[in-house]
Amino acid sequence: MDLSFTDAERGFRDEVRTFLKEKLPARLSDKVRRGHRLAKEDYEEWHAILHARGWLAGNWPKEFGGCGWTAVERHIFEEETTNACAPRIVPFGIMMLGPVLQQFGSKAQQDHFLPRILNGKDWWCQGYSEPGAGSDLASLKTAAVRDGDHYVVNGQKTWTTLGQHADWIFCLVRTDPKAKPQEGISFLLIDMKSPGVTIRPIELLDGEAEVNEVFFDDVRVPAENLVGEENKGWTYAKYLLTHERTNIAGVGFARAGLAALKRIAEQERANGKKLIENPLFAARIAAVEIDLMAMATTNLRVLAAAKAGEAPGVESSMLKIKGTQIRQEINDLARRAVGPYAMPFVSEALDAGSNVESVGPDYAAPLTMQYLNNRKLSIYGGSNEIQRTIIAKTLLQT
Repeated sequence: MDLSFTDAERGFRDEVRTFLKEKLPARLSDKVRRGHRLAKEDYEEWHAILHARGWLAGNWPKEFGGCGWTAVERHIFEEETTNACAPRIVPFGIMMLGPVLQQFGSKAQQDHFLPRILNGKDWWCQGYSEPGAGSDLASLKTAAVRDGDHYVVNGQKTWTTLGQHADWIFCLVRTDPKAKPQEGISFLLIDMKSPGVTIRPIELLDGEAEVNEVFFDDVRVPAENLVGEENKGWTYAKYLLTHERTNIAGVGFARAGLAALKRIAEQERANGKKLIENPLFAARIAAVEIDLMAMATTNLRVLAAAKAGEAPGVESSMLKIKGTQIRQEINDLARRAVGPYAMPFVSEALDAGSNVESVGPDYAAPLTMQYLNNRKLSIYGGSNEIQRTIIAKTLLQT
């Protein structure tokens, strides 16, 4: 298995770097670098820049308006944009719903929704988790009852990331309450402006309403918004989650976080010496760096297999587990590195241009927020405990 990059792939990396140098607004990269909050308009601005270059949907085939990139090219693009401190691509339309519609959606759904995802007319959110159905997603209760040419939806979704900005939500709903749990679920597209849809923000410790509760009270949804077949939604959900779990590995994010951690450790001092020179702290940095190098190599092996035409399977669960553990360890070490400066937390200090002064150095301000927020990494996309069960069932069944 050849894990080295070809001349064409190295040329593509240079092309991406040139594009980022010329087109990435310094205002946006500065926000990302400083850990400041990004507004919806910031994400939309970056999406529009990428769309104008034809680089927004690297995971889509060209026939649907995507780049048609190989798995290796997507890896290079994600690595370089992370290194340049570009805003992330909001994943719900591009990374999650898009591939599902391309694989299972009707021609009418593809023709209507896919261009609107690319040009930014529709902002999507995900309606999977419920108060009693998180990792055990098959136990969801939100019901959709067929009534003529519509479904009538009642229920609740929670932890709906960026749902306050969304125009549409793709939902898992129960359409056959008598069937086995996984067999009675359908995949439905719901307009967030429909009568009966209520959004209630959940304010997090950083003062931001990143996640939301979404309530459905007799919401009428056209039957044409059903994706694929009724009661086959579990199949489509598993397909979507495979894409989500692979992205959660976050090799690029981990590398950027490790580089920032090393810079902090070079500036912080303990007992008159740089923290990077403290044997115990340096050993912890070395340990997480070794883990990251091993995970990056594993990721390249998966990419090489994908380039050879093999579909990723249990590897996505492995990368999800290890990737989230590494990122959380980096967050923890960065928070420890600044000591007492990680304790005070002023929410407004994370807003660009705020006149609220942070306690301690500028780089310390976002560390507590990042640490607390990224505790979720090992939960969403299917908790790490669930991923271990998937791995055990897949590899131990013979």
